[in-house]
Amino acid sequence: MKILHLCLGNFYIDNFSYQENMLPKFHKKMGMDVEIIANLMSFDKDGNPSSLNKGGSYINEYGIPVTRLNYKKHIFSKRLRTFEGLYQALSKSGPDIIFIHNCQFIDIQQVAKYAKQKPHVKIYVDNHADFSNSARNFLSKNILHKIIWRYCAQKIEPYTTKFYGVLPARVDFLENVYKLPREKAELLVMGADDDKVEEVKNPKIRQEIREKHNINEDDFLIVTGGKIDNFKKQTLLLMDVVRRINKDDVKLIVFGSVIDELKDEINKLTDGCKVQYIGWVNSDDCYKYFAASDLAVFPGRHSVFWEQAVGTGIPCIFKYWEGTTHIDVGGNCMFLYNDSPEEMKEKTELIVNNKEVYKKMKNIADNEGMKKFSYYKIAKESIGF
Repeated sequence: MKILHLCLGNFYIDNFSYQENMLPKFHKKMGMDVEIIANLMSFDKDGNPSSLNKGGSYINEYGIPVTRLNYKKHIFSKRLRTFEGLYQALSKSGPDIIFIHNCQFIDIQQVAKYAKQKPHVKIYVDNHADFSNSARNFLSKNILHKIIWRYCAQKIEPYTTKFYGVLPARVDFLENVYKLPREKAELLVMGADDDKVEEVKNPKIRQEIREKHNINEDDFLIVTGGKIDNFKKQTLLLMDVVRRINKDDVKLIVFGSVIDELKDEINKLTDGCKVQYIGWVNSDDCYKYFAASDLAVFPGRHSVFWEQAVGTGIPCIFKYWEGTTHIDVGGNCMFLYNDSPEEMKEKTELIVNNKEVYKKMKNIADNEGMKKFSYYKIAKESIGF
């Protein structure tokens, strides 16, 4: 069978571990013929959004053909996401299954037109939007999402087998904002790369990372990662909290990109020993840092690192967001219910100081994490296998 992944509603980034990378990878491992059609949106070397200069075709790191489509030549084409040659690319690909990553592009009309002509083709659509990352102002909520992107979702709905929200909150978004049928919307979680999780189980990985950053084997290492911006300033609180924990063997490593206006604050909180900021790391190395740590703390908005950390078998502390508690697989984590440093310090110290609490969380993370967040399993579920 041939499956075509359409990455036109958001971005597609080579050599990363986003869902747009992992589902094609594991569909190929299932023995399927896989192809990707994507827009020009990518990331630069520091993990910041950037745009490729022009479209073209190439083979990605997993041996999968990728075609990047140019935007049409009109003023709103990039904002509304209309592309040159999409229908022709669909016809040339000739898939049995189309998996659409985010339905928020006007040219989904071309996909609906193709599906009408090819009724045997099965279509699946996922959604990465919710009220924590989208529809946060009047125009975005009431014009962009409730009119334009709702139109796109409903345009493809008659031809779609399932719409997936990648968080419970994103299933609700499909139903309540795009007004899609409840029976067609369900949860498909993001996950962890099975191959990387298996690779970093090697004790040498933990040893190498710790030696690289002068972390002793018996130190309690906390790690956090992701983009540090005005929506994730809680990372600064975490850095300050760890500095104030009165135990020399509790250390923190922070990785990820940081916006320019926060760099001075990050530098003031970094001491090169107890709290280290190491900058952007590639997606493979993220798993190494999780495996080298004793605890992962994510005090801001949801990111793909949440599921990766749980899949790696690491106890975690997460900021509580309604519709994200799927990350709790039976006691592997705690939640932060406000942005107070007092709560963050209290819960971090509870895990650091109470060996029984930590041991219980660790056992659950080890035994249950990959059962739920294996991308090989998720890839099969995504197309009804």
